[in-house]
Amino acid sequence: MKSNRLVIVDGVRTPFTKAGTDLAALGADELGRLVVNALLTRTGLDPELVDEVIFGCVAQPVDAANVARVIALRSGIPESVPAITVQRNCASGCEAITLAQQKMRAGTGSVFIVGGAESMSNIPLLFKQGTAEKFGRLTRAKSLGQRLKLFANFRPSDFQPRVGLLLGLTDPVCGMNMGETAEILAREYGISREEQDAFALQSHKRAVAARERLAEEISPAFLARKASAVVADNGPRENQSIEALAKLKPVFDKRTGSVTAGNASQVTDGAVALLVMSEEKAEQLGLSPLGTLSGFAYAGCDPARMGLGPAFAIAEAEKETGLKLDDADVIEINEAFAAQTIAVQRSAKSEAFARKFLNRERALGEIPDQKLNVNGGAIALGHPVGATGARIVLSSLKELRRRNAKRALVTLCVGGGQGAALWLERN
Repeated sequence: MKSNRLVIVDGVRTPFTKAGTDLAALGADELGRLVVNALLTRTGLDPELVDEVIFGCVAQPVDAANVARVIALRSGIPESVPAITVQRNCASGCEAITLAQQKMRAGTGSVFIVGGAESMSNIPLLFKQGTAEKFGRLTRAKSLGQRLKLFANFRPSDFQPRVGLLLGLTDPVCGMNMGETAEILAREYGISREEQDAFALQSHKRAVAARERLAEEISPAFLARKASAVVADNGPRENQSIEALAKLKPVFDKRTGSVTAGNASQVTDGAVALLVMSEEKAEQLGLSPLGTLSGFAYAGCDPARMGLGPAFAIAEAEKETGLKLDDADVIEINEAFAAQTIAVQRSAKSEAFARKFLNRERALGEIPDQKLNVNGGAIALGHPVGATGARIVLSSLKELRRRNAKRALVTLCVGGGQGAALWLERN
């Protein structure tokens, strides 16, 4: 039934820029506003037609609670239209899309603006609990003498903040940060440093070669204070070389590790907005969608091996849709780490992995390099965690149109031990 199919009409994103650089002055709310405004302008959609706004954001700004609502109101969406922020770590942008389909099928809306926004530059530094308690007592002091006495209790260690970004990238269950989980996969799957660096170099080369294609997704981000605009991703390196990558030292296991800043995804600021609706509504409005969400699945796995999440989610999505890896013309696996992506490729073609972890005799199949991340991935483009899921959906649909191809599979690993997989079909 057409009323039961969610279509992606169009989408737009900001440039993705490395944290601390071009977009660092903009919070997630402002990044989101930029893309929603650009989407409304690009599509000509009447904001009154929107039933709900759904945005992914992992590190919600403390001064913009329910950042999706802030984005919606500042973008000119009527105040009568509700908005919700979703958080599934790296798959938050996917969650926004799939939740829209679920709401549509439940009869609670037919037109949605979805996406994700993340300002990793603005993830705060945090005081330790003991320091916060000292500040609390200081604010309650009623005389100068009391304040001076309380000041004497502070120690230099009180002013060594906890880095919110690092805390967010550390799993509280297994006690590892995401890079350490990638090191586990590199060891268990025998993935060499040279293989990881070669994969990273390929990501940069593909992203640089695809600049004109990627520009189709991007709306310039105008910076009022500088009277200028950011017009392109600043992560891809034209002069990246295997020699330069080889010089980088391991970050997460300094003695025997192989995961470096060069073969891991970049910490990034950016936002993506998509217009999605029921197929029936798109026909009524005379719109020509980019594609359709054919099916999706989320799955859990070992948090210490969270990078394998895509394999588990692909298997679940096959149960729902009947679609196999061979059915995909384009495949996107978010490049959290080169080791992680390569491990997914190897686990997908392993019958032993299928029997042990997926409860099936047949391997998932091949994920060929020529189909995978054809315009580069997060190692080159960056990974604003709340937005990446929406970005790879938009990129895949545009690539299907360019190739006159039919199906794309997009999938991500998720911190905490999960995977997401979405099947898309070109209209």
